[in-house]
Amino acid sequence: MDRNYLLGVDGGGTQTTALVADSAGRVLGRGRAGSSNLHAAGEAAALTALEAAITAACRSAGVSVQDLGTACLGLAGAGRPDDQARLSAWAELALPGVAIRLVTDMALVLAAGTPNGWGVGVIAGTGSAIFGCASDGRTARAGGWGWALGDEGSGFAIGLGALRAIARATDGRGPETALRDVILQHWALTNPEALVATVYRRPFPRTEIAALAAVVEAVAEKGDAVARALFVEAGRELATGVASVVRALALPRPVPLALGGGVLVHGRLAAVALIDSLAEQGLACEPVGRVEEPATGALALQLKK
Repeated sequence: MDRNYLLGVDGGGTQTTALVADSAGRVLGRGRAGSSNLHAAGEAAALTALEAAITAACRSAGVSVQDLGTACLGLAGAGRPDDQARLSAWAELALPGVAIRLVTDMALVLAAGTPNGWGVGVIAGTGSAIFGCASDGRTARAGGWGWALGDEGSGFAIGLGALRAIARATDGRGPETALRDVILQHWALTNPEALVATVYRRPFPRTEIAALAAVVEAVAEKGDAVARALFVEAGRELATGVASVVRALALPRPVPLALGGGVLVHGRLAAVALIDSLAEQGLACEPVGRVEEPATGALALQLKK
């Protein structure tokens, strides 16, 4: 039996996307499921999401797992040895006979959004991370520490910053902001004090807080200074990570830059602030590519000779 089909998977903290393509890289089917981040979703839920996305993609393409020849799985946590061992063991059982390449999800944005596969990829969605690759294959990363230790510039950081700004404004410790009324209405709350029960409930509503980034951007676009400052800070934090990766790899200028994640791809202000901050540091980045579907990077890695 010929196994000529490719599988590309992007598994992150919010959702999992699987693509099935023919040997030329033409996408034939897609499948989506929930988070496949081992730490955010839990191992059982994460592996279930992976299997569901892959099964749906195969069904959409009209093929079976037995028709797959190669697979590239770009998964959150795949860069850590312990997580990689668990994911590899699962993949060998779930995809028998398939030649499997396991990489971090950050590598997919770089592969999909740069002309030759080298440069820096920036992800800012629910969380954030920066990944760089030199033309000789050397890699470096910054961020990716998760919401408790990092995620600067992410949707979560922007959403949490907005909630903290509301608390300060309510106490008279900070400037007034339209964020208070807009976010209370968005969450159907009657007063700022109700934020306490909403935010401190179990399980912790990390993704709901991250989703506030789009609400904050709408307020910022109307001129609210507090909301706008959150995006300036996000861009500055992401730029700091990009600069550290560029230094670590001694990348030549200009540096190809790939942007992924909802904050940078579906929003506008964080990307503008990132580019402005890089320019202020004298760091030329060109071209700048936006990656709508990082799973295409998993296909690109398989087609790269």
